Amino acid sequence: MLIIHMNPDTWAGLDAETQDKVMNGHDAFQTKIRATGEMVGTWALADTEKSSVVRLDGGKRTVTDGPYLEAKEFLAGYYVIEADSRDRALEIAAMMPEVEFGGLGIEVREIVHYAGPTA
Repeated sequence: MLIIHMNPDTWAGLDAETQDKVMNGHDAFQTKIRATGEMVGTWALADTEKSSVVRLDGGKRTVTDGPYLEAKEFLAGYYVIEADSRDRALEIAAMMPEVEFGGLGIEVREIVHYAGPTA
């Protein structure tokens, strides 16, 4: 899994042309890894202002607004890929447009269990 971490301060510090380059770069990236058969899927997530956290506290459900953790960075989205090796997964991650800009990172993490939809 290629996990896209976003820091809103870093993103806001990029000019509009650079932001467009990152966003449009995903089209080229997706085309490239689809052609190799390595792309399984990708999902972009809504801003953290639209998230909620559900917890049980003393058997009672509580819902709070905002992200789970208090942090500057947040999970912006992810790609699920199928690579032959960890080295290849790292090569693919290095093709993503975010890696060109400091403060925007891609985490590479192996998926160890998948329970897909049932028929």
